Amino acid sequence: MAFFTKLCPSKFVKHLFMSFLAVFMLAGTVNIDAGQGTQSISLFNAAQAQEHTQSAASTDTTVVKAQPQSEPMWIVKVFREHQSLAIFLTLGIGYWIGALKFGHFSLGAVTGTLIVGVLVGQLDIAISSQVKSMFFTMFLFAVGYGVGPQFVRGVAKNGAPQAIFAVLISFLCFAVTYAGAKIAGYDVGLAAGLWAGAQTISASIGLATDAINSSGFSNSKELLDQIPVAYAICYLFGTIGTGMILAYLGPKLLGVDLVEACKDYEKEMSQGTPKDGISRVWHRTESRTYEINESINDTTVANFESQHNEERLFIEKIKRDGETIDFEPSTKLRAHDIIALTGHSDALVHAQQFLTEVVDDELDNLPLETVELVVTNKKFADRTLVALAEEDYTRGVFLNKITRGAAGQEIPLLAQTEVHRGDTLSITGTKTHTERLEKEVGHVDRTSTETDMVWVGLFIVIFGLLGALAVNIDGAPVTLSVSGGVLIGGLVLGWLRSIHPTFARLPAPTQWFMNSVGLNVFIAIVGISAGPGFIAGLKSAGAGLFVIGAAATAIPMILAPLIGKYIFKFHPAINLGICGGARTSTASVAMVGEKAQSNIPMLGYTVPYAVSNTLLTLMGMFMVLFY
Repeated sequence: MAFFTKLCPSKFVKHLFMSFLAVFMLAGTVNIDAGQGTQSISLFNAAQAQEHTQSAASTDTTVVKAQPQSEPMWIVKVFREHQSLAIFLTLGIGYWIGALKFGHFSLGAVTGTLIVGVLVGQLDIAISSQVKSMFFTMFLFAVGYGVGPQFVRGVAKNGAPQAIFAVLISFLCFAVTYAGAKIAGYDVGLAAGLWAGAQTISASIGLATDAINSSGFSNSKELLDQIPVAYAICYLFGTIGTGMILAYLGPKLLGVDLVEACKDYEKEMSQGTPKDGISRVWHRTESRTYEINESINDTTVANFESQHNEERLFIEKIKRDGETIDFEPSTKLRAHDIIALTGHSDALVHAQQFLTEVVDDELDNLPLETVELVVTNKKFADRTLVALAEEDYTRGVFLNKITRGAAGQEIPLLAQTEVHRGDTLSITGTKTHTERLEKEVGHVDRTSTETDMVWVGLFIVIFGLLGALAVNIDGAPVTLSVSGGVLIGGLVLGWLRSIHPTFARLPAPTQWFMNSVGLNVFIAIVGISAGPGFIAGLKSAGAGLFVIGAAATAIPMILAPLIGKYIFKFHPAINLGICGGARTSTASVAMVGEKAQSNIPMLGYTVPYAVSNTLLTLMGMFMVLFY
């Protein structure tokens, strides 16, 4: 879709939409009876058919039998018999609608899928709840697996203040939402949907659904239908409101100029940076081949590489008397040696006073590779980039970027930026250099296309069974639920994978599928199943639900920056990023970064996100159990 819309966005989308609409209309008017070999026009419903018969009888004395109730549209019959088509229709259009931009805002795939699911649900299509359960299980496991390393680090290491803050804000969000639902007199279905929408935590719908089904409500179907209604009403402000409060009201609450605060923080984090920036220390830009001049005869490799100490400069290969030789930092260069040299262009220009550029087919084609290296060694973790650049094992390796957390957020490359366990470093160098760094730092998964389903399957089953265990408290069974158990299983396996990366591989594309498609199939089925009663629920809920949802969104987000400032003493440059992470709102942190003209706020996002993503999801179940 994206390829074609780039070619001709307005015409293509318009024609596609009109063609799709035409197919629906045509399918609704033509009823093909293949068994009889006839075609009949089915434009009327049963009431219209009866009216038509009576009209004909008034003008004709011939007795005409009343026509039987008309068959459903052909396409409706197909969707009812082949529910998978209805799901894929919902996903396709839902993802498209969710990606549409309205300024800097988009609905997102989840909201788009829910809206389309409700519309498709008007066709009264029944889908097995087991399909919904399977895809939701996939989603929860992927969520836990992705946040596992950051979750454990946040709880156990120096991210503890941010982790505690995330726990506090999660419970604050729960308390405000719970109180609002109770004051308004909502039933448990509306309360669960209010929670999921106001806090934009779609995953909680699944755990709330499990809790309602297992709690023995006599009107469970009615309660379940209320969840997507409340979710849809509250989600829009939950997303936009959070971003607006943090990006525009947040700096006023903190009493700071956010742009200047980020500059100050960046200055603090840049202590020890070379004159031209940390990127010049870690980044490769060029590779050239040179001949050594007489002026540096007998200079060691180490001394030659350190001549331009503001940027990294490395000898990758040495050819002597026509043969490529092995060398070490102490190896002495000889006049007329041919060397392959990599480094920043300024460093190469500086070195050319001792060199003569030549052409050598063998050395000109350096076998460089770019790999994703996951940090697992705790000796390497929690150290700064400027300190790591001085280590011997980082020689010859150039850092492209650092990504952190389940959301894969890119972290600013500053001198004092710390590398954390579980971070992914995108590095470039010859295989010799990347393998040396891998040995010291972590693990490069070069065969990353296959999923280790043995461990994935076992952890889903084992922790699902543990979650299904129930404990009787005052005669009432209390259970984590299978879904909650699967989420924790993902956390544990993701953390174990970050420590021992030789097993339990779950490649990024597979994680995306389990996470995004798993959730949206679940949401699609929720919308389709709730479709017939959605409009009635929307009318009965009224504008009051929107107001309660807005309050449940706004109150915690107004208090959060103040709590971060006065209780936790967070730096104002990352305070709002920590608040956005505690609400698992990536969009809000992006808005804060845009307002700050910096990506510094993202440094506070990942640890709170990992903790809150787990807690807020589980609280969908608590909303039902404690209501």
